[in-house]
Amino acid sequence: MDSQLDMFSKAPPPAVEEVSPRVALRRRPQPATLSDEDMARKLQESGNYRVLRKLVARAIAPVRRPEFSRIGVTLDTETTGLNHRTDEIIEIGAVAFTFNDDGMIGDVIGVYGGLQQPSAPITPEITRLTGITDAMVEGEVIDIRSLRKLIEPADLIIAHNAGFDRPFCDVFSPVFSGKAWACSVSEIDWSARGFEGTKLGYLVGQAGYFYEGHRAVDDCFALLEILDRQQTNEESPFQELYRASQQSRVRIFAEHSPFDMKDHLKARGYRWSDGSDGRPKSWWIEVDEDDLNDELRYLRSDIYQWDEADPPILHLTAFDRFRA
Repeated sequence: MDSQLDMFSKAPPPAVEEVSPRVALRRRPQPATLSDEDMARKLQESGNYRVLRKLVARAIAPVRRPEFSRIGVTLDTETTGLNHRTDEIIEIGAVAFTFNDDGMIGDVIGVYGGLQQPSAPITPEITRLTGITDAMVEGEVIDIRSLRKLIEPADLIIAHNAGFDRPFCDVFSPVFSGKAWACSVSEIDWSARGFEGTKLGYLVGQAGYFYEGHRAVDDCFALLEILDRQQTNEESPFQELYRASQQSRVRIFAEHSPFDMKDHLKARGYRWSDGSDGRPKSWWIEVDEDDLNDELRYLRSDIYQWDEADPPILHLTAFDRFRA
């Protein structure tokens, strides 16, 4: 006779429900694939991410549009040092583009980039800053004829720190003499546009882009994109720059100013010239022509304390500015 324990041990196994093969292979529906742009937009809209888009160089236009009658050139140089009298250019990049009288940019019409071997080896510090090595420039010579084709017809040359690039270019070739120059660092109010710095890489990043290479031509294309960046209804950076380039400015030299006034001059924005570049040995400042009388009044009342003081002044246009 079976015990109660035997009865439980011999209980029939639980029934197993058979699953149709079709049911077992059924998959959950997959979400629709998002494009790169959709994904970027969703990330940005979340407020938790900032997306940088790759900056793509503009192609050279096959035909020049007649409504853009003027020519501008963004230009960048790499050099063996900071002194245009003793150091040399080892790379030049230039991008020529068209624009109209309103400062609207048209098309890219020419590009040049070239290396040149200097008379002395490139120092490790310059290689670290520029990425250019002696091996890269060995036997290289900048093609001045190709460069001239872009520079000679240009109405305006733009450099991101023209006070550095122009003196080197003037020494390098006479093709640059007599050209109007503009500086995209000092002649654009980047802070008013929401930027917290003026370095090109920073401007590119804050504008929502990144670019690779960081060679002279790459920098020229990057600068062109930033100059042509339009926000709401305000004028573009290039329109602001072009308008500034057409205005005359005045350089005032506070020559023979009292020594104990140097801190006052420095605080007002004056810079020191040691006289080695042909300028008077003095503190100096550049102002708009409209501000000339106010600045002279300040010098006479606060610095010289003499109503008849007549400091040297120099009127400058885009053809004169940023020279050595």
